[in-house]
Amino acid sequence: MSWLLARALAAVLAMLAGASIGFVAGQFTRAPVWTSVTGAALAVAMLAGLDALRGERLMLWLRGGQDRQAPRDAGLWGELAYRIEKALRQRDQTMATEQTRLSQFLAAIEASPNGVLLLDAQDRIDWCNRVGAEHFGLDPQRDRLQRVTNLVRAPAFVAFLQAGRFDGPVQFVAPGGRDTLQVTVRPYAEGMKLVLSQDITEAERNDSMRRDFVANVSHEIRTPLTVLSGFVETMARLPLSEAERARVLVLMEQQTHRMQALVADLLTLAQLEGSPRPPNDRWLSVAALMQRAMADGQALSAGRHRLQMLGGVDDEIAGSEGELLSAVGNLVSNAVRYTPEGGSIDVQWRLREDGSGELVVTDTGPGIAREHLPRLTERFYRVDASRARDTGGTGLGLSIVKHVAQRHGGEIDIQSELGKGSSFRLLLPALRVRQRAAAPVVLAGAA
Repeated sequence: MSWLLARALAAVLAMLAGASIGFVAGQFTRAPVWTSVTGAALAVAMLAGLDALRGERLMLWLRGGQDRQAPRDAGLWGELAYRIEKALRQRDQTMATEQTRLSQFLAAIEASPNGVLLLDAQDRIDWCNRVGAEHFGLDPQRDRLQRVTNLVRAPAFVAFLQAGRFDGPVQFVAPGGRDTLQVTVRPYAEGMKLVLSQDITEAERNDSMRRDFVANVSHEIRTPLTVLSGFVETMARLPLSEAERARVLVLMEQQTHRMQALVADLLTLAQLEGSPRPPNDRWLSVAALMQRAMADGQALSAGRHRLQMLGGVDDEIAGSEGELLSAVGNLVSNAVRYTPEGGSIDVQWRLREDGSGELVVTDTGPGIAREHLPRLTERFYRVDASRARDTGGTGLGLSIVKHVAQRHGGEIDIQSELGKGSSFRLLLPALRVRQRAAAPVVLAGAA
């Protein structure tokens, strides 16, 4: 039954009931018609009053916060209250679901390694994530609804945003002058913009290092090749005496050895960068490692220096034997090359209090100025290029030592002072250091 028919039927029944009561009462007043009409009117009025009361209760609930249950009345107002309450609850649930999705979406953007800014049609900041705030030097709360060009004044960024042509990214130095940003802008909705920023400082640095590396390798190889080419041409075109020919062959041999050493060091670096990390369960004797490096150093010194080895007899380190020998050998050979004749070189192993170990190569050479120390492990970096060529160095030795140390979880520490020699420390973590277990003692005659 529809609510309209039900209400009409209720009104008719109320009129009939009121008229009947009025008619009975009219028998005593001898005015049955009048009392019947009055009774019917009163009955309809009572029904209308009850109806108005139910409507008022529903209105009071709607004006409130709808935090309590809707009025549970019968009839039209009861059904209306139920349906309104159901619609409101569904709306609240939908809003809660959408709010959760929005929070999850914003949390995902917050977790992005790239910066994200949302700009309105007037280029005002509507929202930004933490990375974007760091990139542009913004405060996500304080700077909201501020024009981004008033806060980020990099000329390249301002011109890019105002031009309105967003076919490709733009690069500029971030506020603070340390990092390089690459920014992409994508329009959406009605005049709004999505600004994506990426810190490319490390990539730019790597590209620069790669370009410098190629240029340095080309230069280092071109020099001995040019010398060899000149000597070959000389021997082919000019009549030389036996003494001159012998001298030219010695110089050619020196340049050939120089190129061979350079290629060998380049191959070592390539292997270090492309191979898996060294094992941590392959144990090597520290003393044996030091003795092999000392033997190579003594051969290079040819008796011109005093070399001494200290410690390491009972200790072992875990890792790649070839890599560790290359690192220690480079430290010893560098010390021999740059220490004047008559100087001393000490190779010492020490166990530290925290269980880690350090292999220290100390020389009495001329020392290194403080400003050069942070760059010594860079490829092809030389304090004195002419002196390095005279000593036969490739400029890659300390870079190899640094790579080996890092691959074994350690580091290289350099301490030096002009006129007082140098100290190179290869530090290895406790995980890769142990003392050799003592051999079990077998008692003679034991039953």
